[in-house]
Amino acid sequence: QVQLVESGGGLVQPGGSLRLSCAASGSIFSIKQMGWFRRAPGKERELVARVGSGVSTYYVDSVKGRFTISRDNAKNTVYLQMNSLKPEDTAVYYCNAVITTYTLRTADYWGLGTQVTVSS
Repeated sequence: QVQLVESGGGLVQPGGSLRLSCAASGSIFSIKQMGWFRRAPGKERELVARVGSGVSTYYVDSVKGRFTISRDNAKNTVYLQMNSLKPEDTAVYYCNAVITTYTLRTADYWGLGTQVTVSS
């Protein structure tokens, strides 16, 4: 069994910063990639940022230069540093990871989500 637990969401004023964390635990053999998705009210879920097992990263255009994704392999944890936040960043943020368990099965795993609200 694998669990992803997110933390770090909250209410912040425009221009402010937040740091999201997501820790994976359980029967983990390896983690191929970890990332963050978000779903804003009335919109579809979108991939915000992703980091591979090496140093490769991906960012959606709307967050480039403002968000930074990083990963601590020793802790099976991924972070999303969000700076210069805008009201349009308001959404529920979900952690995602592609994990191979000790049974050598590979699957997508999701956290329950953490709310980020950017408002004055």
